[in-house]
Amino acid sequence: MPTIPALVERLATALKARRQFMATAESCTGGLIAGACTEASGSSDWFERGFVTYSNAAKCELLGVPAALIEAHGAVSEPVARAMAAGAVANAHAHWSVAVTGIAGPTGGSAEKPVGTVWFGWATPEGVFTEHQRFDGDRAAVRQATVAHALAGLLQRLPAHR
Repeated sequence: MPTIPALVERLATALKARRQFMATAESCTGGLIAGACTEASGSSDWFERGFVTYSNAAKCELLGVPAALIEAHGAVSEPVARAMAAGAVANAHAHWSVAVTGIAGPTGGSAEKPVGTVWFGWATPEGVFTEHQRFDGDRAAVRQATVAHALAGLLQRLPAHR
């Protein structure tokens, strides 16, 4: 996989060519995706905003995730990742978003949702797409792998939209 700065550079080029913007909705990464994007000079030309929604209340208040959805499925789930991605686009001036919710560890895991479990959501003009991954390593490794996968996933979805 390309480095995070290389992914950001490709994402910036693709979004600027379309004159479109992206937003992030982050839980387990705590703003690292937005941080990687805004590390690039000129990112205000394609990066609109980031939501750090670490608590369940923040997911509900800032992104409009229904509390009942979190109650029924847990914060680390496909329905919540989908709602976070949709909520980021709905509450920003953005065409695209990426959302992540997961268990970075070292605590918080369970047999059903072990440490390293991450759900991704990507909101695109064609709809919202989700994916589940499980990353190995310590907290820092899980978070960095999540950032890279989130950016690569958005980049993969961009060429389909002309």
